[in-house]
Amino acid sequence: MDIIYLHDLKIECIIGIWEWERRVKQTIILDLDMAADIRRAAATDRIDDTLNYKAVAKRLIDFVGGSQFQLVETLAEKVAEILLTEFKLKWVRVRVNKKGAVRGAGDVGIIIERGEA
Repeated sequence: MDIIYLHDLKIECIIGIWEWERRVKQTIILDLDMAADIRRAAATDRIDDTLNYKAVAKRLIDFVGGSQFQLVETLAEKVAEILLTEFKLKWVRVRVNKKGAVRGAGDVGIIIERGEA
């Protein structure tokens, strides 16, 4: 299995359960690992034969930036659904980092894997 990854994608969005979190955008950080067979793209050297990670980033920036989920769990699940359905991936690992959510912790968030590994 080949993995195309997109890490450290920072997106501003409304996320959280507390009243103050519903009023101010916060930065979440996405790390994505996406299973894709890259053999054809390697042979043809054409972007149309691979997963276009710029298109993935643009789609997720638009989606996440306009979202207003309460839980990072919901956000991660929706991101995985987009990747699996719209980009026709067989497997994804989605890491959502909500930096600063817990005082004293450097990172906090969730990692999910969906699809067939």
